[in-house]
Amino acid sequence: MNAPIYNPACGGLPPQTALHTGRAVFTEAYAVIPHGVMSDIVTSLLPGWTGTRAWILARPLSGFAETFTQYLMEIAPGGGSDSPEPDPQAEGVLFVVGGTPTLALDGQDHALRPGSYAYLPPGAGWKLRNRGGEAARVHWIRKAYEFARGFDVPDAFVTHDSEVEPSGMSGTNGAWATTRFVAPDDLRHDMHVNIVTLQAGASIPFEETHVMEHGLFVLEGKAVYRLNRDWVEVEAGDFMWLRAFCPQACYAGGPGRFRYLLYKDVNRHPALGRRGFGR
Repeated sequence: MNAPIYNPACGGLPPQTALHTGRAVFTEAYAVIPHGVMSDIVTSLLPGWTGTRAWILARPLSGFAETFTQYLMEIAPGGGSDSPEPDPQAEGVLFVVGGTPTLALDGQDHALRPGSYAYLPPGAGWKLRNRGGEAARVHWIRKAYEFARGFDVPDAFVTHDSEVEPSGMSGTNGAWATTRFVAPDDLRHDMHVNIVTLQAGASIPFEETHVMEHGLFVLEGKAVYRLNRDWVEVEAGDFMWLRAFCPQACYAGGPGRFRYLLYKDVNRHPALGRRGFGR
């Protein structure tokens, strides 16, 4: 098995000699934010965080994708937060792609490294600090947790990409596989953040069209993706943002494998617009 590779560092600016061309697009059904446009001038600073900047890749937008936010955090040595989450109803996932930050979770320290994954339920007590000598880069995905009758809030946990065996899709002989950090039938969870791996030449051979919203961050390789009516080329460091029911399929172009971090909302009834339902 190939060693994991995670997305390249962001930041900087293109030279003044660069052509004004690129692959960024925002449509009624999807958006593509290429790696090259994640520059110094599009970062955000966040209350409660020091020595940290964030590329906010997705946020709820009425009429588009409404369930989640996704940040790519860059934490300088000595930076981080002792009060990172401002919303007591929010759950989160951290996925480390660079550096060695330390996660303090319910009083226990966890030394993270590229490939580390942490699930943070609503109300979890956590802190994140970069005690290393290089910048740490962490994906932080947030969602308002939807409570369901008869189910407890999930427990917090920390694991690593290498500790979870990918599940091959039926009939693909492992060419298309998903690293599932949460069991699909665990109805306590209302979101999944997985890693999808396609070997060179593999494909998603039909246009998936479903209720889940998606954030897809390419960790490794390149592919041609079908999004709604269009084919787009994507590579490591690119982000795709899909609203519900956007048709999607892909071909992994090679020469190496294609991997992406995938968010989707799951396991809940669609809201009918009535306040108080489910409480």
